[in-house]
Amino acid sequence: MAKLIVVPTPVGNLEDITFRAIRVLKEADLILAEDTRTTGILLKHYDIHNKMQSHHKFNEHQTVEQLALRIRAGETVALVSDAGTPSISDPGFLLVRECVRQGVEVECLPGATAFVPALVVSGLPSDSFCFEGFLPQKKGRQTRLKQLAEEERTLILYESPFRLLKTLTQLAEYFGGERLASVSREISKLHEETVRGSLNELATHFSENAPRGEIVIVINGTTV
Repeated sequence: MAKLIVVPTPVGNLEDITFRAIRVLKEADLILAEDTRTTGILLKHYDIHNKMQSHHKFNEHQTVEQLALRIRAGETVALVSDAGTPSISDPGFLLVRECVRQGVEVECLPGATAFVPALVVSGLPSDSFCFEGFLPQKKGRQTRLKQLAEEERTLILYESPFRLLKTLTQLAEYFGGERLASVSREISKLHEETVRGSLNELATHFSENAPRGEIVIVINGTTV
């Protein structure tokens, strides 16, 4: 039966992919890729020769209806992002929603998501947590920080290396500089690193050591 299959891809090491995901990518009629160049590296590594089409945040609004119709007509389509699970702070949600609207079957394979290993190695409570993803860059940022400062569960944020120091400084301002947190970067890659400490300590560390790679920030919930 034709369907949309959401396929997680490695966040770092190319070996972090399931046998099932490889089979799906080989058998699909079409692979939708956030960046065909990035996905092309993965496909070449596993000797997968399949049709690809770009599907990213700049074109997905215009293409989801037609793609869902193609699946309804009999095609099996695999959706991947550059790394991790599509629709988790990546393109994918709009296509899944449209497929559901049109009665198209949607399947999501289990697999890599960057925040899970970052949460586990943080040493902070992992039995209950809140995944926030990226904070607003401008409008509504301060309001959201004030709201999140009251969150009792462990909080997980994504951030770019270029904005990390600014974000840590703001978190210390709104959450209190002594709030415990961790910063993980380059997850599953050669230079993977997790730095733990208070928000003040982390801000000081990354002011002296410029970070590289994608960032996951894990913050202890409020105990007030």
